[in-house]
Amino acid sequence: MANLLRRYVAPAETARHVATILGFPSKVSIAANYYEDACKEIASLASAISAFEPVRLYTRPEDVPKARALVCKSIANFNGTDSNISIIPFSTNHLWVRDTGPVYVYGTGAHAKDRFAVNFRFSEWGKKDDIDDHYRATDGLDWPVMGPEQIKENAIFARQVIANDVSPAPVAEVESKVCLEGGALVLDGDGTLLATESSILNENRNPGLSRADIEEELQRLLGVEKIIWFPGKRDLDVTDVHADAELNFVRPGVVVLSRPHPSVPKPWQDVHNEIRDILDREVDARGRRFEVHIVEEPDPTVFGDLSYPDPATNYVNFYFVNGGLILPQFGDAVRDSEAVSTLQRLCPEYKVTPVPVRALPLAGGVIHCSTQPVVAVSEN
Repeated sequence: MANLLRRYVAPAETARHVATILGFPSKVSIAANYYEDACKEIASLASAISAFEPVRLYTRPEDVPKARALVCKSIANFNGTDSNISIIPFSTNHLWVRDTGPVYVYGTGAHAKDRFAVNFRFSEWGKKDDIDDHYRATDGLDWPVMGPEQIKENAIFARQVIANDVSPAPVAEVESKVCLEGGALVLDGDGTLLATESSILNENRNPGLSRADIEEELQRLLGVEKIIWFPGKRDLDVTDVHADAELNFVRPGVVVLSRPHPSVPKPWQDVHNEIRDILDREVDARGRRFEVHIVEEPDPTVFGDLSYPDPATNYVNFYFVNGGLILPQFGDAVRDSEAVSTLQRLCPEYKVTPVPVRALPLAGGVIHCSTQPVVAVSEN
């Protein structure tokens, strides 16, 4: 374990990567109705990202042939590079590696060239102890309930990834006093963290820790100088409203904010309005006012008749790669095109690669949720 007194710095979304981590879903982690398409979409993500950088696709040993076959089918569609995709046999379940995986950070001072990653101790989004009550999603489908063995595999996934990451050098695990998920963190790499109170200042993850305790630990682990808290809303979704479902940085001071379709339930509209109002009156760690660009979400009925009104149709849940930006597309020709145009205009130095998704948003997340960067220490 790295010294508990040592300080670290979180990278910007645009930081250079050694690789991207992806997770191939297990059959016990997702509703059967979504499973096959989710597997195909993770293969598509691996293929799209491989055109820019290496991919480490963690896959249960029994699922390796399936993952390999799906990657082979999809790679030509995205001009991917087969040699850039490593399918790694691993005890894994959730495809949401942004939350289950380690958060790579930079060292400071004499350790600036060493490799570090924070284990934030994934606990099924704070619902480990009452998982049966939360694995019946609002879509009305029969979701599998993981047993103790799978829950343990998920809990130790980050630690196991760190222990097995020895290229280009071994990684030191950083112990965290705070329990959270990577999707709860929206960082500019320049001292500012955006987060929801509901997903971090929550007794289901951090019992007994005060706001001051949590802020002090996040400042130590992420090198942040200012934390801007949004209220969020507990139990609105399984994550208690992760910030990366609502907004993202394209560079320090410049934010893209997702606006829900008018048909989406009012609590999600309230979350959006609260974030917008706070950004309007706040400044970042460097005293800059935020330049906010609104990205309109599509009508959820783009997926057809749904038994629930709020799949994850947020374009801002995109992912930067080396020289590129991987952007979700939901099947609404107008909104999809607007999102591509907005992001390409805001990020002219990056090649925007659209990736169609359906199962991922229906299962509760999109592309940022499904990816975890392995940052290159030379950036610091």
